[in-house]
Amino acid sequence: MSTPTPETPATRDAAPQVPTPPGQGHGQTSTGLTPAQLWGRARGFLLALGILLVAAVALAGLQTGDHHGRLDPRSADPDGTRALAQLLKERGVTSRVVTNADEAAAAAGPGTTLLVTDPDLLGEPQRRAVRSAIDLSGGRTVLAAPSSISLPELAPAAHTKAFAHQRDLDPGAPDCALPAATTAGRAGTGDGLRYTTDLPGAAACYPSGGHPTLLVLPSTTKGGDTVLLGSETFLLNDRLAEQGNASLALQLLGSRPDLVWYLPTLADMPADTGADDQGLLDLVPSGWTWALLQLFVAAALAALWRARRLGRLVTENLPVVIRASEATEGRARLYRKAAARDRAATVLRAATRERLAALVGVPAPQAHDPATLVPAVTARLLTPGPHDTAATLLFGPTPADDAALVALADHLDALEREVRTS
Repeated sequence: MSTPTPETPATRDAAPQVPTPPGQGHGQTSTGLTPAQLWGRARGFLLALGILLVAAVALAGLQTGDHHGRLDPRSADPDGTRALAQLLKERGVTSRVVTNADEAAAAAGPGTTLLVTDPDLLGEPQRRAVRSAIDLSGGRTVLAAPSSISLPELAPAAHTKAFAHQRDLDPGAPDCALPAATTAGRAGTGDGLRYTTDLPGAAACYPSGGHPTLLVLPSTTKGGDTVLLGSETFLLNDRLAEQGNASLALQLLGSRPDLVWYLPTLADMPADTGADDQGLLDLVPSGWTWALLQLFVAAALAALWRARRLGRLVTENLPVVIRASEATEGRARLYRKAAARDRAATVLRAATRERLAALVGVPAPQAHDPATLVPAVTARLLTPGPHDTAATLLFGPTPADDAALVALADHLDALEREVRTS
C-alpha cells in the first residue's frame, strides 16, 4: 500500500502501542501469502529438488549400460573382463556365467574350466560344492586370489606366503616349466598373494621372494588341475594388453572348450553367517562409541546452556528516540508487504476514535462504542450530516485496496480536523 508521507493528525500519533478495540483483534489480520510470495519463497527449494531429480535420473541412466561387477565377462568397465571373453569366443571357447555354487558344480566337467572370481566370499556350503567339482569333474578350476580364508577347503595342499609386489618380480622368464607361462613370458601376476606347496608335480611360476604368484596343482583323483592366481588383475580389461597378460589368460582359461564364470554374490552366502544376530551398536567401531557418547554429552550441555533463564523478563528503553512518524511509516511498510489492509485500517480508526473521544468528552472506556461515540462526533461537526457517514469512517468495513486505505486515512484526518475546529 502507499503510505501517506505528510504527517497528519490521523497518522502522526498512530504509534505501535495502540490498544486493540473490542471485537477487532488480531484474528482479522491477513497473514496469508500471495501466490507471488509463495513462489518467491519456494523457488529455491524447487530448484534444488529439480537438480536432485535430474542428477538421480542421470545416474540411473549411467548405471543402465553394460556395468557389472569385477571380473564380469559382460562388463566393459576397466575392472571387467569382456575383452578376454571376446578373445576366448573367437577361439571357440563357450562362456557361461553362474552366480550359484550348485550351478557351478553341476556345470563342471572334463571339458570345462571353472573360474571362481572371489573364493573368499563363499560360505562353507559353497566351498564344499566347489571342492566336489574340483575332485570329481576332471576339468580345470581357476581360483582368483584365494587367501587363507578359502584355501584350507578349496586347495588344502597350498598355503599363502604374504603379498607380492610387481616390482619384486623377476623381469625375465616366469621361471617354471608350465607351457602357458613360458609362452606368455612376463605377465602382471604381481600385486597379489604368494603361495607355497609341497605337492609333487605342482607348477610354481612367477616367483616373488622365492614363492610363486601363480601355482598349478594337479588333481589326485580324476585328472584335471587347480590354478591359483595370486592376482587376477592381468585378466581385467585395462590390463589385458600389457606384457604377456593376454597370452597367459587365454591359455589358462581357454584350455577347455567350455568356460564357466562363477561370480559369487551376497545372495549365495549362507543364511547362518551370524550377521542377523548383530545389533546396530555391534556395527559401530569401538572407538566411535566413546566419541558418540562425548558428542551426546556436549549436545546436552549446550542445550542446557542455551535454555537457561536468568530471571524474569524485563523491559529496556531504546537507546535512541524514534519519531512517531518514522515508526508509523515503518509499520506501514510491513503492513503493505503482508497486504494487511484490515490491520492498518484498524490501527488508524482506533487512534482516531481515541482522539475524537477526548475532544467530544466521551470517556475513554466508551471510545470504541459506536452508539456513544458517533452521535457525539456528529453533533460537533460544522456541517452535520447523517450518522452513518461518521460511523462508516470510524467503524466501517476493511478497505478493498491500497487506494481505498489511503482515502480512508484522508477522510479520518478531515473528520478529526473538523471536530477540532468546531
